[in-house]
Amino acid sequence: MARNSILGVFAKSPIKPLENHIQIVVKCSKQLVPFFKACKANDWDKAATIRKKLSTLEQDADALKRQLRLELPGGLFMPVDRADLLELLSQQDKIANKAKDIAGRVLGRKLQVPESLQEEFSTYLARCIDATEKAAEAINELDDLLETGFRGREVALVEKMINQLDLIEDDTDRLQVTLRQNLLAIEKDLNPVDVMFLYQIIDWVGDLADLAERVGARLEILLARK
Repeated sequence: MARNSILGVFAKSPIKPLENHIQIVVKCSKQLVPFFKACKANDWDKAATIRKKLSTLEQDADALKRQLRLELPGGLFMPVDRADLLELLSQQDKIANKAKDIAGRVLGRKLQVPESLQEEFSTYLARCIDATEKAAEAINELDDLLETGFRGREVALVEKMINQLDLIEDDTDRLQVTLRQNLLAIEKDLNPVDVMFLYQIIDWVGDLADLAERVGARLEILLARK
């Protein structure tokens, strides 16, 4: 993104680039759905293509993160604390990094989720991505929060979104426990090294929801300071 365009965005709102960043992050994490479908179909060429797209999105998010850190005003008056915005940015960016790590590890080993676990894994992945989308939904309310001076119905709306995000994350925890138990039940029939990596992938997919919840927690801290 060109320097002038970044400065133009800041001239309108110090929040808009943060919102743009999390939209890229969500697009990145959502690539995991077609990625795992390609893996299930044993179509590793398609999986590699999707992984490349995911990686490009992660690089876009990373580039915007670096530019935001450089361009975000330091000594000037801002409606929210610069450190709070940078912490939100950091948590958002970790979601994209984790999505890239998941795809890279699965593709590198040509790892497949066992057929008997495919359906519940897909449900689990989708719910973790729901968490990233809910976090983005809350972040996208920041402009309206600024306009209302962090008061009134808009604050209540964002607090409700954060509570919904916590509930989604709780769902992902329950799904993860069940998925791990079902993998344990069949692991003796699988390649031991693959089993080790499957547990890791299950944990990393869960990290998407955990990181999204941290975004909500940082936003909650920001609200509490107003």
